[in-house]
Amino acid sequence: MSRPPIIFAEPNQRQGVFHRRAFVLAGVAASGFAALVVRLAFLQLVEARKYRLQSLDNEVRLRLETPPRGRFVDRDGVVLATNRPVFRVYMSRQPEISPEAALERLQVLTGFDEAHRQLILSEMQAAPAGAPVVVLEDLGWRRFARVDVCAPELPGVTADVGAIRVYPLPAAFAHVIGYVGKVTARDLPPGGDEDDPILFDPGFRVGRAGLEKTFDLALRGRPGARRVEVDSRGRVVRDYARGDLPATPGAEIALTLDADAQSRALEVFGADSGAAIMMDCRSGDVLCMLSAPSFDANQFVKGVTAGAYQALTDDPRRPLLDKTISATYPPGSTFKTMVALAALAKGIPASTVHVCAGAWSWGGRVWHCDRAHGAIDMHEAIVQSCDIYFYQLALQIGGPDAIAGMARRFGLGRRYPIGLAGQRPGVIPDRAYKRRNFPKDPVWHPGETPSMGIGQGYVNVNALEQCVMCARIANPGAAVEPRLVRSVGGAPYRQPEPPAGALGVDPAHVAFLRAAMAEVVTRGTAAGQADLGLGPVVMAGKTGTAQTHSYRGGRGAHGAVGAWAERDDAWFIAFAPADDPRYAISVLVEHGGWGASAAAPKAREIMRVALLKDPAVLKRIALPLGGGETLAAAGGRVASPVSPA
Repeated sequence: MSRPPIIFAEPNQRQGVFHRRAFVLAGVAASGFAALVVRLAFLQLVEARKYRLQSLDNEVRLRLETPPRGRFVDRDGVVLATNRPVFRVYMSRQPEISPEAALERLQVLTGFDEAHRQLILSEMQAAPAGAPVVVLEDLGWRRFARVDVCAPELPGVTADVGAIRVYPLPAAFAHVIGYVGKVTARDLPPGGDEDDPILFDPGFRVGRAGLEKTFDLALRGRPGARRVEVDSRGRVVRDYARGDLPATPGAEIALTLDADAQSRALEVFGADSGAAIMMDCRSGDVLCMLSAPSFDANQFVKGVTAGAYQALTDDPRRPLLDKTISATYPPGSTFKTMVALAALAKGIPASTVHVCAGAWSWGGRVWHCDRAHGAIDMHEAIVQSCDIYFYQLALQIGGPDAIAGMARRFGLGRRYPIGLAGQRPGVIPDRAYKRRNFPKDPVWHPGETPSMGIGQGYVNVNALEQCVMCARIANPGAAVEPRLVRSVGGAPYRQPEPPAGALGVDPAHVAFLRAAMAEVVTRGTAAGQADLGLGPVVMAGKTGTAQTHSYRGGRGAHGAVGAWAERDDAWFIAFAPADDPRYAISVLVEHGGWGASAAAPKAREIMRVALLKDPAVLKRIALPLGGGETLAAAGGRVASPVSPA
């Protein structure tokens, strides 16, 4: 049954109900309209800036701008490490993208092999989500253009121009400057990319060895940001005109090294193994610091192949080892300089005579010398490098302690804060050393002293220590400290430790030693091998030949014949000019045999570079010719007129 209609008794009643309903509905509509107006006003007036920024953020993105890595330059401004632009392609791992499909397309476009494809896939699996992974780097223009044109059809793939580290003189400076390498998991900070997002840049490299590693943070600089306009898929459409944050380039590091001397050292070593260090014996500036043989540091920037790395590690001459600071060797007869100074400080006069008959019986064994020198004093024993004289002189001193103390004064047996990690200091033994390291036989036996007297036995040093020792002989007024870094970012670099004070050695004793070393070059063991050919400018030096295995390892004169690994090590230390020392040098030729023939000629050639670049020395070696010209005694080259000193 249907409901009966509402019946109003009077027409006015019906009209009143209608008006009330209309009023209510109008009120509701007006309230809704007012709320809409208020909300629109709030959004457009009060929160307009907020939504304008959100809209802009959907259209404009900030892209991390990697700063150029700081350069290395030598003392004359020659660039030793810099950056160059490269074409590169990288991918980002994203949930909605199949990296396999994109890589297959890239493989067709660029032609990389299957092994490289698998390598990229493994790197992408290990990379954090969204972190870009370099697929190809240093592409040629044609291959890069093919990828760049097809990039919109390859989700997650980006083709752009980046920068890569380059070493113009890679082999000469590989050990001292080191190299950079790709970022790995151990380089990432614990807090992730919010702490240091620059580490996730696909072309970013960190220092892996040498000064590149020591000064990595200073070389990185500070990243910036570049505003770009993107489409709905996040692809870059164009650069945004405003709001870029420029990156701050890394600090430029100026070294004390001389590129000419370093390159010459690499040239004279050739295939030989060893080290050469030259330093200014007044300031301590290191001009040359070469380890040979070397390697191409540029290989490690992109990532050296397993085969190439294996070849380097299998090489018996150990090209990856920095022989200037990370390897130690017996110093041989170069150590006789310290024995002589210890004897003089002990009160033993230089006129002391010992007889060398080529063999000497003592302590139940026979001690040998290379030839019979007869009755000689200390000066002549240094000039002729008589072993038997220094066997007896070491015993006369009374054991190892006085010799070790003198050697440490001259810089042997310690590390130097020059900015290079991996230093292995030498061993300068004394009685305390024997007690610490040989608990089963802690007593220093008299039979161990003669070997120490000729730089054998427990004694070993590295090439840097030898150069410091020679520099301190050349400049006895102060304990010269080596310095490798001149400035960082234009500011003078101060080493962690201050320079040492005075040596505390009688200058007359050092003068005696220097005079003997001068005659080593003119008529002694290095005669004919260390002649600079620079007229009045000559070297003073000391040869050394150190046995590496046993007394029967190498054969022939000074163990210079036989299997390479069984020959003696060859040393030569020197300073020049002999009468006014400016530069000191130490040269080691690993298994080179006789120090005079293997090491001295190399030291001569390296020293000539420094002397011929020194204006004060050049004035001395320039011989006047007619017509106001001068002839450099270095080989007859005509130079510009030189005013009198």
